[in-house]
Amino acid sequence: MTQPLLVLQSDFGISDGAVSAMYGVINTVNRDIRIYDLTHQIPQFNIWEGSYRLLQTVNYWPAGTIFVSIVDPGVGSARRSVAIKTEAGHYIITPDNGTLTHLKNYTTITNVRVIDEQKNRLPKSGESHTFHGRDIFAYTAARLAAGIIQYEDIGPEASPDSIIELPLVRSYEKDGVLTGTIDIIDRPFGNLWTNIERTQFANIGSKHGDVFELTIETDTRQIYQNYVTYGRSFADLRVGDALIYVNSLDNLGIGINQGSFVDAYKIGTGTNWLVTIKKK
Repeated sequence: MTQPLLVLQSDFGISDGAVSAMYGVINTVNRDIRIYDLTHQIPQFNIWEGSYRLLQTVNYWPAGTIFVSIVDPGVGSARRSVAIKTEAGHYIITPDNGTLTHLKNYTTITNVRVIDEQKNRLPKSGESHTFHGRDIFAYTAARLAAGIIQYEDIGPEASPDSIIELPLVRSYEKDGVLTGTIDIIDRPFGNLWTNIERTQFANIGSKHGDVFELTIETDTRQIYQNYVTYGRSFADLRVGDALIYVNSLDNLGIGINQGSFVDAYKIGTGTNWLVTIKKK
């Protein structure tokens, strides 16, 4: 039987030894585990972005892959440590603090286990309460990947409905106008990724080369309004031109050919950043 792959995500950065310590724990459990990094550049404490990056990535890995996601401003508090299994057969081990918001809404979580931290904790780490990424999440994931424990051994079962969610807004169409939010910045390029789905865009009669009125506002302040072309790719437009395009998650992106939209207009992310698109 092929050993599961192990993928790490955190907001730790790589300027100190935190990520290396997790690698060390995993290798101490079993040196044959193949370890990969999703990213360690999540902005500090940004649970929303950690959640989104899981959605962006998880389903492109083989079934059975184990993800450890640690963006944990509440480390050491009463927040739960959980492991979940998705319908596609992926496992995510993480704090239950909203990190699973996008997976819960856009995939199917079939099982949840609350980690028994008495049984599934790095030996001799019980007096430390500030590095659960190493002591609980990486250690538990490594033992699961190595076959030392089974998924059911992680801890008691809980309802998928009990998973903590961050506020999430769905895009919609009304009278030919699409309204959505800016979910994330496509780093390092500075493109905006919205939650407006390609199929919604198609329903208002869009084709490559069409021009749309694009408006971006936040907290009732209009930040941007202009006519923007729908391009198949960035190469369809001149350097410096703005465009609407379909991103790798099949949602609408907004960018500037060889430029940064977020830097040019100081755009943010979240449910208070509204995007409206209507045909010219």
